[in-house]
Amino acid sequence: MSKILIVDDDISIAQLLSDALEDEGFETVVKNDSKAAYDYIISEGESLSLITLDIMMPELSGIDICRFVRSKVKCPIIFISAKGKSVDAMIGLEAGADDYISKPFVVEELVARVKAHLRREERHTNKAEEGVIKVGDIELHIGSFEVYKNGEIVYFSTREFQLLQYLMENAGKVLTREQIFGHVWDTEFGDIGTVAVNIKSIRDKIDPKNEYIKTVWGVGYKFVKVSR
Repeated sequence: MSKILIVDDDISIAQLLSDALEDEGFETVVKNDSKAAYDYIISEGESLSLITLDIMMPELSGIDICRFVRSKVKCPIIFISAKGKSVDAMIGLEAGADDYISKPFVVEELVARVKAHLRREERHTNKAEEGVIKVGDIELHIGSFEVYKNGEIVYFSTREFQLLQYLMENAGKVLTREQIFGHVWDTEFGDIGTVAVNIKSIRDKIDPKNEYIKTVWGVGYKFVKVSR
């Protein structure tokens, strides 16, 4: 059974989301205190299938928590941000989150997003452990969720990893933003602008000179077959 951690200092919202997810057969853990949530993730992170994080919380914000734990947990992280705080949401994605949804949200939409992320994780887990994609000096190890640049490991969020994998599997092809969003996020809901945010984060980590990931203006992106 998938275990989902819900972190929100608004008790009523956290309980509403917990009830909706448990009605769908998921196990949930609710934390209304950000420090308690951080401690729980550090100790129990490997058992979690997904985390929802409210951005605006006292003591530690959701963005702070994400930055601190992203290298320790591989599961998807969905930010929940206040309406009109899209900048915070984008910062959250750059901190390693996989998705975000704005308050007030439709519970059914959030549950659909959760399911989409978990489906994507299950398909990815079922891929061959030994699968390796190599383009130039970049190696992507499918089974272990690891990326190497010039032999040095580079840490990615789950969504960044899946996006890079999709680009590398289709190296040389132009992929539209809609194609990328539909394949990687596996949902009709959401902001397609998250594609550009995650592309920027990937470039910052392994492609600061834009040698590999080319923008095809008005269309999308192409991963170039660079040889080394």
